[in-house]
Amino acid sequence: MCRWAEVSRPCYYSWRDRSQCATAFRREELAVMIKDAFADSDGTYGYRRIQAYLERHGVRVDGATIRSIMRELGLEAAQPRAKVRTTVPAEDLDERSDLVGRDFTADKPGRKWCGPELAHLVSWWMLWRAWLRSGGRGSAAVRVCPAMLMVMVR
Repeated sequence: MCRWAEVSRPCYYSWRDRSQCATAFRREELAVMIKDAFADSDGTYGYRRIQAYLERHGVRVDGATIRSIMRELGLEAAQPRAKVRTTVPAEDLDERSDLVGRDFTADKPGRKWCGPELAHLVSWWMLWRAWLRSGGRGSAAVRVCPAMLMVMVR
């Protein structure tokens, strides 16, 4: 084989037994760090976030290097989903009266009631928030009407 490649035997064995170059060694170290950062992010970080992650941990590396190592390892960041509009504003929104003036705080429990005029409070988080803002001592109830979801804070 050495005759075919026109290389002397000592030169071939010197090349074969040579230790790894510094660049290859550094890329192997970076590959381990990139795998760890990618695993810590549950597969959501791309090369830019991984670069910031490594820099926070004291490792300076170029984004192109991270990209090529991620490509070699087969790591692809999860892409964000398309945003879906879930709430459509009512057509008669300007005609509705704001009975509490957007002020949901109450000095005592049972002083302010939020009813059908605040029917957009459909999630439990918003219901909990309305309950807290109304004094936090009353009871919050959700009642489903045929036309809309009615949220009442007492």
